[in-house]
Amino acid sequence: MRLGGPLFADTSDPDKWVAAVKKAGYGAAYCPVDNAACDEVVNLYAAAAKKANLVIAEVGAWSDPLHPDETKRREAREHCKKQLDLAERIGARCCVNISGSRGELWDGHHPDNLTKETFEMIVAVTREIIDAVKPKRTYFTIEPMPWMYPDSPGSYVRLLKSIDRAGFAVHLDPANLLCSPQRYYGNADLIRECFAKLGPNVRSCHAKDILMSPKLTTHLDEVRAGLGNMDYRTYLRELSKLEPNVPLMLEHLNTEEEYTLAAEYIRSVAAAEKLEFV
Repeated sequence: MRLGGPLFADTSDPDKWVAAVKKAGYGAAYCPVDNAACDEVVNLYAAAAKKANLVIAEVGAWSDPLHPDETKRREAREHCKKQLDLAERIGARCCVNISGSRGELWDGHHPDNLTKETFEMIVAVTREIIDAVKPKRTYFTIEPMPWMYPDSPGSYVRLLKSIDRAGFAVHLDPANLLCSPQRYYGNADLIRECFAKLGPNVRSCHAKDILMSPKLTTHLDEVRAGLGNMDYRTYLRELSKLEPNVPLMLEHLNTEEEYTLAAEYIRSVAAAEKLEFV
């Protein structure tokens, strides 16, 4: 397994990018260019990653392919195709998005999100994105969310079977599934279920944490890894059973110091479990 996260240094050329990744102590990195980059630049970064034994974990396609506005919906789908093509060109392990919302807020809840109709829409649009690019060495993935599909290991399995494309795989973020007291306190079992049902298809993972407050009714906040209730011992043990290049990517923090503290915590848990990052 590999640890990675955002960078705060100059990454304007491949050598500077590799140096920044190595300085942070990471073995994986987010894609360092956008889809406007020409093939020459993309190939230079890909070659630098290979030479330095770094994995490009994922290309983000963050957008709403289910947006109620037709123009925004079409733009989001085209963005996903361009980002998946970038992931293919640079050799990233996956391109990742959320499935999208039926409401105005791209990552928000909506009464139609968890319906049979929306599930079928997700299947159709994911097929459209994959079929347009026809990836050979990367995958399109959908990050789990608390209020849109996939919202559980079981619904992810249903998507894998329904989409039925070799270019579709799994992006795992267990923190997004800790959306109730039951899951919050039972997250070790949930993590084990995720890996039991999805493990061989996991291409990249996110690392963060969830903290539940005592305020009624239920209030859950995303926090830095180590400050919440996520069972990282279980998470890392299960992750270590997969092939060694699966990345665990830190996200959603504000400062370099916070990322350093999160990485130190995760490495300390790994050391306690006698596990190693590449």
